[in-house]
Amino acid sequence: MRYNIRGSKMEVTDSIRNYIEEKLGKLDKYFENPDEITASVLVRESGINDKVEVTIPIKTTILRAEVSTKDLYEAIDLVVEKLERQIRKNKTRMNKINKESIVAFIDFEITEEEKKEEAVVKRKTVEMKPMSEEEAILQMNLIGHDFFIFKNSATDEVSVLYRRNDEQYGIIDVK
Repeated sequence: MRYNIRGSKMEVTDSIRNYIEEKLGKLDKYFENPDEITASVLVRESGINDKVEVTIPIKTTILRAEVSTKDLYEAIDLVVEKLERQIRKNKTRMNKINKESIVAFIDFEITEEEKKEEAVVKRKTVEMKPMSEEEAILQMNLIGHDFFIFKNSATDEVSVLYRRNDEQYGIIDVK
């Protein structure tokens, strides 16, 4: 695997770079042609924590994970574990959905726990009345959810309001 490692608000030393390459190199065993894959790694300070974000585009799928801890080396270990879980858990699903993704992964054994299929277990229909972003934030907080779908009165489009990890709000506009 090739690596694009960069730091934000911190310098990526040779020891950090080598540790990242060593740990991410363990994922090579899951790919047929790891030399054709480039992992983008962003290491940054986030308050008192160090954050590691890894993005690995493979064919029609993107593997992405991020971890924030007080210890940079622990964050690197945890982000690699997270990516490995994603690969193992979603291999079967990705192969079912898109036959092209089969060639991206080498065949490996999947445990019974990993075979468990995820399925839609509940379906809801919601009435959408036009409202402002401020009203949508209020509604979302009143019902105690992390997201809220509404018809934005300013744009007359469907929008999704969501609570971000930093406790701020984000909006996804649907066109």
